[in-house]
Amino acid sequence: MTIPRDATETLARTLYAEAGRRPVRAIEALAALAVNRARAAVPRPPRIPGAAPFARGGHARLPEPGAQEVAAACRDPFLFPSRNPRHPAHALLDAPPPGDPALAICRRIAVRAVGGTLGDPTGGATHWHPEEELPAWALARMPVEEVGGLLFYRLETGARPAAPTAPVLVAGLVAA
Repeated sequence: MTIPRDATETLARTLYAEAGRRPVRAIEALAALAVNRARAAVPRPPRIPGAAPFARGGHARLPEPGAQEVAAACRDPFLFPSRNPRHPAHALLDAPPPGDPALAICRRIAVRAVGGTLGDPTGGATHWHPEEELPAWALARMPVEEVGGLLFYRLETGARPAAPTAPVLVAGLVAA
């Protein structure tokens, strides 16, 4: 199987910008998350009526994502904040330091992830954040895994992240 270089490089630079200074297990977990999100975006083929769930045509499992789907997941600024042009790590996406050993590690992990040989230490997680941050969507959720300072969450199909409640407006009392 030939893996497109641009897809692996996109994933590698995203991993480097988001977790390049974290342990290797954290980088692997983030790569697995990108594959999980790409897998969730792949449309499920139509099910054959009457077929058993695990029989041919039953489609109990989603098809595996290709390199282009993984690259598309990496470009999501809501999944990977470094894709936002105002993020401090955004510059690492365009011009990573040459010869950095962390970038070489990220490239090796990206090849394994896009090639389908990387295990999933996140338990199928589709959302994440560093432990030093707490986004609003994570307030009502329990992480399924913590790897190298990154917290991973698995949202059920169709579930939306928790939104903060709207502020309550209180009418002011007017003194007579």
